[in-house]
Amino acid sequence: MIRRFAIAALALLSLAAMNAPAAARQLAVGTLECRSPGGFSLILSLRDYNCRFFTDWGQAFDYRGRLTSLGLQAGVTRNEVLIWRVWAPTARIDPGVLRGNYVGASAGAAIVVGLGANVLVGGSHQTISLQPVSVEAKTGINFAIAGSALSLH
Repeated sequence: MIRRFAIAALALLSLAAMNAPAAARQLAVGTLECRSPGGFSLILSLRDYNCRFFTDWGQAFDYRGRLTSLGLQAGVTRNEVLIWRVWAPTARIDPGVLRGNYVGASAGAAIVVGLGANVLVGGSHQTISLQPVSVEAKTGINFAIAGSALSLH
């Protein structure tokens, strides 16, 4: 039952992610990759990440991130990697353009190796969208369907 619910949630998140950029008339400008050693979650989780934004034209910018999730979740994870496709209203990207706060939803599950998805919107004047280019990867034992907030600085 829980597994089916998680799969359905992931499918809905992915569908929402595919449709949002077209509606907002945004351009794909790069990829944001964030890595964390993992941690413990029970209803609330706070994770710090080292992030790097790779533009589609070869530049890379470093960020520090904190992902806060609140919802139905429990478990312990290690070696988390989050990868988002970054969408913006213009191709002109400055080094600090991703700084800011993002909100959205996340879902995932892990038994030894796990998958997940995160859809977040925010950043520079609420104009940047972070949508999964691939699924979240992690190791451990975990289940989560939660509201999420990511702060990048």
